[in-house]
Amino acid sequence: MKKVLLSISCIICLMSCNNTKTESTETVAPSTYTFERNGASSVSFGGQTTRIEMGGEFVSALKDEMKTVESLNAMFSHTEGADNFSEADLNASSKSVRSKVAASTDFYGTNATDAAAIKADFDSWISAQTTEVFPNWDTEATTGVAGQIQQAGGGSKRYVSAKGIEYDQLIAKGLIGALMADQILNNYLSPAVLDEASNVADNDGELLNSGKNYTTMEHKWDEAFGYLYGTEADITAPVLNNDSFLNKYLARVNGDSDFSTIAEEIYNAFKLGRAAIVAKDYGTRSEQAEILREKISEVIGVRAVYYLVSGGKDLATDKAKAFHSLSEGIGFVYSLQFTRMPNSTAPYFTKAEVDGFMATLQAGNGFWDITPTALNEMAATIAAKFNFTLEAAVSE
Repeated sequence: MKKVLLSISCIICLMSCNNTKTESTETVAPSTYTFERNGASSVSFGGQTTRIEMGGEFVSALKDEMKTVESLNAMFSHTEGADNFSEADLNASSKSVRSKVAASTDFYGTNATDAAAIKADFDSWISAQTTEVFPNWDTEATTGVAGQIQQAGGGSKRYVSAKGIEYDQLIAKGLIGALMADQILNNYLSPAVLDEASNVADNDGELLNSGKNYTTMEHKWDEAFGYLYGTEADITAPVLNNDSFLNKYLARVNGDSDFSTIAEEIYNAFKLGRAAIVAKDYGTRSEQAEILREKISEVIGVRAVYYLVSGGKDLATDKAKAFHSLSEGIGFVYSLQFTRMPNSTAPYFTKAEVDGFMATLQAGNGFWDITPTALNEMAATIAAKFNFTLEAAVSE
């Protein structure tokens, strides 16, 4: 055995000596997010697809005035076997949306106080939809009075709180940060999760999870991928706009000529990072994680700025349209606390800073009182933290 090992060592030494001019092999990403082992796919993110689908049904239910707070809470905090959804597979699942809200290892693993406060925010918005908005479904909304308000020219009716907020929009856009971005950026892409326990050694030795075709590290990366692409019919050619959350708004941002490469950059980073894990190239993996933190955070920042400015432009002429934009905007503003600056342990905006934004937007009579000047100032403050201009974010 010693002779065999010695021979192998000599061969390696000779190969090294004969290739002194050749640099170390660079990990190359595949053309698509396709990874196989033993002739079968090693990619798996079913849990993420389940939560996205649960979230979609839940958000739709928030616009059904016949729903009760109990039924909405049951959808949000689903328990295995409960008949909360239209799909049997979702009802049979042990997963829920609420359990993964503000639940990342990096941001909330040792911060139970903020995690509980954030979950309580969502609980309060669900309750307010049923106690403030649903009872006034057929009431005309006015300053300080919840109800319906119609867009100019016989357009869509919006169902708002006394402060002009559509809670369903606030919740949906808030989940983009509190669920999708937080789990991607601050959990599954974190070394604390990817490299936990024996994950590196297991990946080096290609030790697969019991009964599975992937290593733990491969799977964790796939789970991050799944929170963005989990409802795509074909992950080798994602078309985007396939859910109500991050996937949809990546499409919106990518549709702006100022950000027309962002979808490709994100997909490429996911591909290369996963390929690097297969190649045991953890430096490249970490580099791609930082790209993803920057670019996915940028999606949230761009949409926050876009909706604040757009809403301000319509306040004088079409309050219903303005309130709809601002309801989306306040949700994206809330999501800023779950973003992550690259090569940092911090979000682009802290919870305290976001709480300040939220207080400004809801002061007095809320959207009925807010001014375009105040909205533009907030948008400029947000844009200044990111690598884009306010002008780029508000253009189409």
